[in-house]
Amino acid sequence: MNLKVKIIYLFIFFFPMYVVCQPRVITSKIQYDSSVKANPANKLLNIKKLIPNIILDLKYSTNNNFTKLKLYNNTKTTYLRYDAAMALLEVQNFLTLQGYTLKIFDAYRPYAVTKLMWNLIKDERYVANPKNGSGHNKGTSVDLTIVKISSNTELDMGTGFDNFTDTAHHSFTSKLNADVIHNRNLLKTTMEQFGFKSLETEWWHYSWKTLEEFDVIDISFAMLKRLTK
Repeated sequence: MNLKVKIIYLFIFFFPMYVVCQPRVITSKIQYDSSVKANPANKLLNIKKLIPNIILDLKYSTNNNFTKLKLYNNTKTTYLRYDAAMALLEVQNFLTLQGYTLKIFDAYRPYAVTKLMWNLIKDERYVANPKNGSGHNKGTSVDLTIVKISSNTELDMGTGFDNFTDTAHHSFTSKLNADVIHNRNLLKTTMEQFGFKSLETEWWHYSWKTLEEFDVIDISFAMLKRLTK
């Protein structure tokens, strides 16, 4: 088989497989509006508008993150799909009664940012492979912690956000003190009570239970601000 025939063979048999693996990506207002019209659950909600007393510390809108780069521009808020956002409101209300509030590190993440992160890390334990898209790209995942309202201090979770070591794993308990284990369990049990699922390798990461049904989104925060007024 000569080289030309081999190239044609590879194109015919393997290129379609590659295309099938790529997620559907919403990149425009028209596509977004169409998806919301087809299913209102596709709507993204502005978290700060929905939950005014929530604390936002959006790490990727600064260079205070593992990439040391400012990955988000023109945003002072973040977004989640309708059902996930409403469930997060329930989490916040539940914790507020106990003297706590949520602090959000990240939620919706444009698909282009995930591709950039993947090029830096390429480890599926910590960064989503772009071939599948991520819950953040779908607006169904959130990175967060708990803050004690009276002292305005984060509960001790044993590591900071985006700590890529075993210490950040839920199963890592042998060297953590009782307070850290209690704090992680408070976050985990509360999030799961209202329909979120944890990620084993990241104590801060939770995804809404039906993330598979949503499309990946690659829309800027500036456009989302206009779309979600």
